[in-house]
Amino acid sequence: MRQFFKQYIPYYKNYILKFFYAFIGMALVAGGTSGSAYVIKPLLDEIFIAKNAAMLHVIPFMVIGLYFAKGFGGYIQAYYISFIGQDIVRIVRDKLLAHVLTLDIDFFQKKHGGELISRITNDINRIQAAVSSQIAEIIREGMTIIALIGVVIYQSAELAFYGLVVLPMAVYPLTILAKKMKKLSFRSQESNSDITSNLSETFNNIEIIKANSTEFLEAKKFQAHNKNFFNINIKSVKTNELVSPIMETLGAIAIAVVIIVGGREVIQGELTVGSFFSFMTALFMLYTPIKRLSSLYNKMQDALAASERVNEIFNTKATILTGDDEFPTKIQTIEFKNTQLKYDDFTALDGINLKASRGEKIALVGDSGGGKSSLVNLIIRFYEISEGEILFNDKSIKNIDIKSLRDQISIVTQRVYIFNDTISENVAYGQKLDEQKVIDALKQAHAYNFVMSLENGVHTKLDEFGTNLSGGQRQRIAIARALYKNPQILILDEATSALDNESESIISEVINEVSKDKITFVIAHRLSTIKSADKIAVFQGGKIVCQGNEEQLLNNCKEYQRLHNLANI
Repeated sequence: MRQFFKQYIPYYKNYILKFFYAFIGMALVAGGTSGSAYVIKPLLDEIFIAKNAAMLHVIPFMVIGLYFAKGFGGYIQAYYISFIGQDIVRIVRDKLLAHVLTLDIDFFQKKHGGELISRITNDINRIQAAVSSQIAEIIREGMTIIALIGVVIYQSAELAFYGLVVLPMAVYPLTILAKKMKKLSFRSQESNSDITSNLSETFNNIEIIKANSTEFLEAKKFQAHNKNFFNINIKSVKTNELVSPIMETLGAIAIAVVIIVGGREVIQGELTVGSFFSFMTALFMLYTPIKRLSSLYNKMQDALAASERVNEIFNTKATILTGDDEFPTKIQTIEFKNTQLKYDDFTALDGINLKASRGEKIALVGDSGGGKSSLVNLIIRFYEISEGEILFNDKSIKNIDIKSLRDQISIVTQRVYIFNDTISENVAYGQKLDEQKVIDALKQAHAYNFVMSLENGVHTKLDEFGTNLSGGQRQRIAIARALYKNPQILILDEATSALDNESESIISEVINEVSKDKITFVIAHRLSTIKSADKIAVFQGGKIVCQGNEEQLLNNCKEYQRLHNLANI
């Protein structure tokens, strides 16, 4: 709990004036509550017993004033605390996403997207309740308790001892419940992540689900996650609601003792009826905020568990660190020297030696899993090399600023990424939008004609994943995006796989044209698309077993001959 407040209290310094207004509201609530208990004494002693007519015209207005102060104070407190809490959560959520986006690609491959969504949305929502309403309620109820205890002691210090002695007795069972609530809250949030992950996976794979008629199977999976979430939440309710009977029972014992002792003092004339009933009213009212405070403490465990999960992400740091040098103004060569890449214990690349020069088109071929995509992932620095080095104009990749590096690289993969935005925004993604440049890139990518046939042309808004385009059209948008950037390094990973033969031939010509002043890497399974490559690197088991032009490989490389023969079957 202390660590939680230490983390979030500093945020409140930006809202000092608003918190001051909220504090006034809390004071009005506490004062109104304790005042309404105290007013019982003059009500009984002065009006009903002493028959004081003058007080008859005073006390009703006091009651109205007290309850107005209580209600107005509650309104002020609720508004300002909600404002503060929601704004703090907005800031934390922004920080969390900004931090997550700085992490390595390896992190995203090991963490399910649905789990990350759950941390950024559900977990932070649970923190919101703590930093806004719950903290405010704890302060308000604490002030109310102090004010009511003041009334109780003022009316009778002796009775106060009997009425309040039970409070320490409640600490132990409430502490046990709080620990159990924290464990259940953590499990609840983990279960909620499972639900979000399951839904994300279901909706992302809806086509394969429909194609295999597995709707019932997926519904059953979801039901299992949902049932688990329900069971955990019901246990949380059961644990939290135990606070009420514990406090009610202990309170009843205290009140019974007070009635016996106080009643004897009233009978003996040592205590007035008004004082006794004022004391009893304050005591009755006192147990309500104490009970609420105990319940709030349990509910705070939910926020503590959520905060731990959020901090787990904040404490995860990127392992691929950026360098200080700018990317070369004009790239001349990229050279791999004895480069090795390991994914945990698996060696994806081993002893890679390859050199590419400006204006060259380097083709990477081989069976799936041979290491082709791993090599281009190293160029864009998605992963850190395990051994060896990669040099750009004799400058180590580790010394180059990552943003500067990626600004000069365009990559088109077999999987096309489309954003729920206009075609022009998709093509210019990450760059300053220039509509004429968009049109030029679309023309180069052989996409201009189909785009202009759409109702709004380049301003047509694409659906999520680009579902209102065909696969080939989406791939052309991706190629146009790569060309719009005008990079020094162009990477095409099965970039023409979704195109028909005619479009592929045209795009291949475009690539040959734009590659003249770039270094281009092409990964292709169809060997017909790489005939014009200046150099072909043949991958097998994470190694380059042969490299040269097509004629050289057909004469001297058995692995390329095998691939060539398979392509012609």
